[in-house]
Amino acid sequence: MAVTLSERAAQHVTSYLAKRGKGVGIRLGVRTTGCSGMAYKLEFADEAPEGDEVFTSHGVTVFVEPKSLDYIDGTELDYAREVLNEGFKFNNPNVKNECGCGESFNV
Repeated sequence: MAVTLSERAAQHVTSYLAKRGKGVGIRLGVRTTGCSGMAYKLEFADEAPEGDEVFTSHGVTVFVEPKSLDYIDGTELDYAREVLNEGFKFNNPNVKNECGCGESFNV
């Protein structure tokens, strides 16, 4: 499997990297936190992190921390605009529960 981006998310990342004037893609991972156990980490990568898994989706390079891949394998990163809110949304098929605020999850 892999980690992918929706077309809308890829367009947003590409646009943001162009505005920044640097960067080779995005890096995804998870960290232990929150009431459900884990939260997503998303950052722009200015260089390819050594040892990361590498995927390409809609022309965007996605780096995934090896220790995080088991938790986010098969995830699609989307970008949504809903009324006054906008941001990335993780469509992760591995999630069993999420906390009420949506900030953390467990698998």
